Amino acid sequence: MSTTAFPADDLIRKYNRPGPRYTSYPPATQFSPEVSREALLDEVRSGTGPLSLYLHLPFCESLCWFCGCHTITTTNNSRADAYLDDLERELALFTPLLQAGRRAGQLHFGGGTPNFLTPAQLDRLGQILRARFEFEPQAECSVELDPRRLTREHVEAFARMGVRRASFGVQDCDPQVQEAIHRVQSVGTNRQCVGFLREAGFTSLNIDLIYGLPHQSPESFKKTLDEVLALEPERFAIFNYAHVPWIKPAQKLLERAGLPSPQTKLALLRLIVETLTGAGYVYIGMDHFARADDELAVAQRAGTLQRNFQGYSTRAGLDICGFGLSSISQTAGSYRQNLKAMADYSAKLAAGELPLERGYLLSGEDRLRREVITRLMCDMGLDFTTFGERHGVCFTEKFADALAQLAPMQADGLVELGPDSLRVTPTGRFFIRNLAMCFDATLQSCENRYSKTV
Repeated sequence: MSTTAFPADDLIRKYNRPGPRYTSYPPATQFSPEVSREALLDEVRSGTGPLSLYLHLPFCESLCWFCGCHTITTTNNSRADAYLDDLERELALFTPLLQAGRRAGQLHFGGGTPNFLTPAQLDRLGQILRARFEFEPQAECSVELDPRRLTREHVEAFARMGVRRASFGVQDCDPQVQEAIHRVQSVGTNRQCVGFLREAGFTSLNIDLIYGLPHQSPESFKKTLDEVLALEPERFAIFNYAHVPWIKPAQKLLERAGLPSPQTKLALLRLIVETLTGAGYVYIGMDHFARADDELAVAQRAGTLQRNFQGYSTRAGLDICGFGLSSISQTAGSYRQNLKAMADYSAKLAAGELPLERGYLLSGEDRLRREVITRLMCDMGLDFTTFGERHGVCFTEKFADALAQLAPMQADGLVELGPDSLRVTPTGRFFIRNLAMCFDATLQSCENRYSKTV
């Protein structure tokens, strides 16, 4: 991407407003506890094909003040033993719902801190999973790690489960920033973590960074980028800090140190894009960068890239089965989410019930709009004729309101609209959430529901 594609300050100010990240459509804010539990489970019973398993391991030894995830802060490792008991109960209740012969094509451990568990606890978790699921020979298995708590034995335990892809958070290498966000993590620790992974045969590494944190400047963040580029990861996920203290009160602590101005955030974003694309990474869109030969970049060029609750993905058509506290699951026609409070989650399982809290059943209209938004965010364009023929609709008539909303965005150089197609411009990639919002029929007032789009 050339530097001339970077948006001007006035465009950032104009379009930087709250909006969904579209890891699902409709967004998770539309999920409801009123949805029929049996209808959600019928969606599971009727499913066919491979599965994508997600295990939420919520424990962290300390709280990072920027965090927006569902976590439990504790140093008591024995709590993980009781949690594994609950996971075993949940799997025992869930797997009988599945049609025979369905295998797992993906496995992801998220958190929290999955390596909060001891190697012995991880081995037990692997046994629990193997007892309930058959995995495809080339199943994609991945994990999120905290380098501050990682040992070689942890990595070897994950490798025994077939994990070969890892992601870990750096956020920022500057000591002053780390102190302000309550996450002190040395460059040496990051390098040691990468060494453990490469020695154990891990083939893909993603590094998470965040811009918009206290004390960040283009000068300091350039040093961070230089440090993490030296680790030679296959992918980067570089997120705009989502300041939502009305949801995560600990984030108020960051306000004491002062958050960067919109102008500084813009300069940081410019630095990120120019530095990573200059180093040979492809800007996939929506926070993600990958080497040109990485599966994400290859899938985007082939038009097969997907988007789900883990971000961008190369695997289509897999039902996501989430287990553990707050985890989200997805079928072709539904979403469901587990309870978020540990006491409630454990009590449901003790009573012999799946710990569902809320869900959503998609209408035909929802599915149609989901595909439009997915293809727009993954392909950076839409072919109206092809889409219309596939779904039996006239695209320009069906989405006339959305196309009308896109007209001023075309005038601003974010999108090129033709009679039969839409193409996101290089500048428009920075505003892909805004473009997707034009096709979202669920949006109302969202000032206190979503982070800002840029």
